[in-house]
Amino acid sequence: MRHFHFTTALLPEGWADDVVIAVEHGVIADMSVGGPCPPFTDRLPGAAIPGIPNLHSHAHQRAAAGLTERSGPESSGGADSFWTWRQTMYRAAAAITPEDLEVIARHAFIEMLQGGYTHVAEFHYLHHAPDGRPYADPAEMSRRLVAAAEAAGIGLTLLPVLYAAGGFGGEAVEAGQRRFACDADGFAALRAALPAPAPGHVHGIAPHSLRAVPPDALRAALEAAPSGPIHIHVAEQTREVEECLASRGQRPVAWLLDHHGVDARWCLIHATHVDGAEVARMAASGAVVGLCPTTEADLGDGIFPADAYIQAGGRLGIGSDSQVAAGWADELRLLEWGQRLVTHRRTVLAGGPGRSTGRTLVEAAAMAGAQASGIAAGQIEIGMRADITVLDPVRPGDAALDTAVFAPRRPVRHVVVRGDCVVRDGQHGLATVAAEAFRRVLDRLAEAV
Repeated sequence: MRHFHFTTALLPEGWADDVVIAVEHGVIADMSVGGPCPPFTDRLPGAAIPGIPNLHSHAHQRAAAGLTERSGPESSGGADSFWTWRQTMYRAAAAITPEDLEVIARHAFIEMLQGGYTHVAEFHYLHHAPDGRPYADPAEMSRRLVAAAEAAGIGLTLLPVLYAAGGFGGEAVEAGQRRFACDADGFAALRAALPAPAPGHVHGIAPHSLRAVPPDALRAALEAAPSGPIHIHVAEQTREVEECLASRGQRPVAWLLDHHGVDARWCLIHATHVDGAEVARMAASGAVVGLCPTTEADLGDGIFPADAYIQAGGRLGIGSDSQVAAGWADELRLLEWGQRLVTHRRTVLAGGPGRSTGRTLVEAAAMAGAQASGIAAGQIEIGMRADITVLDPVRPGDAALDTAVFAPRRPVRHVVVRGDCVVRDGQHGLATVAAEAFRRVLDRLAEAV
């Protein structure tokens, strides 16, 4: 059993000083407030908060971050969009070997830990060799992600992606998508080849999107996965909404809610373009909406109606998606700022008079992220996983969270994952080695992109 002492900690009932937790098998087994420290207690000074899971990550896209900022070709008048960005991402993905993926993911996961995340839900679709043929081990690339997570020390929810079509009409996948594509048998073989989840790891599934998974394939995938998290991209782009209306006569979120039992197992990624009825129905379903504000801004997706959704009782978590940012403070800050820009108000998501916006967002992201990841976490209390982030408390109480989100200056001091302190004094033990290996991979990939 391990013991940790925190100068102050955010507990379900509020802030408390001199908090000691006892951890056994990765779970908080006992806790005391204001009492003496047992011998050999690991003292982690700072303000401890529940660990926030990163509920949506494409680790391989870390290699393309920063390479997609050149305007479009002359034929388009320089216009650029999600759809042209996607082509650059495909070129980078096509050149990544299994060894590269492990290096890229290890570096990305370490960056996430140093940014304060304690767990990552990896929406993984880079399955096959560049020509689209499965590796001898269908789960080769999945195993590389598992190895990277174990090396970094981050918790992992592995979400192998079903990508079966190139559009709502069941079109064949394009050349850049060959590494992603699986039919029903191929997807079943991939899932069967996955290693059993290690301690702290969870398996789920990720039907990529309604445009990439025809109705029959989606139904079969859900029937084959009666438990575990289900994540899906939905309504990210206006073109997707238009094509779904033309093909199925409904908006994407409405169609999904009408045809499947969307409940607390589900995480609806982005859901950017929804109407009022869809907002209310998503909130009532118990599902989590997974927002990735830095990526949504980078791709020009739009702004999710978070204010209306939260007022309807909806649950929101956050993710790093395309890896243009690595910490939860970046996502939560932009989430709130986006709402301010469209409503012309401040502290939009604070949740009521006199409340701290930072605390409201942190608590919501911790709980919703844990739900979407399929883990018992999100609060510092007995029976929960010992996933804890310790901030530099430049101000006391809720002001520490407001400062960490809205005026961050390297706020993360320590990170504990299942009772292991994997970031101490802002540093991860493998950060330098991982960064050097990552740079070597980038050098090799440069010509491909």
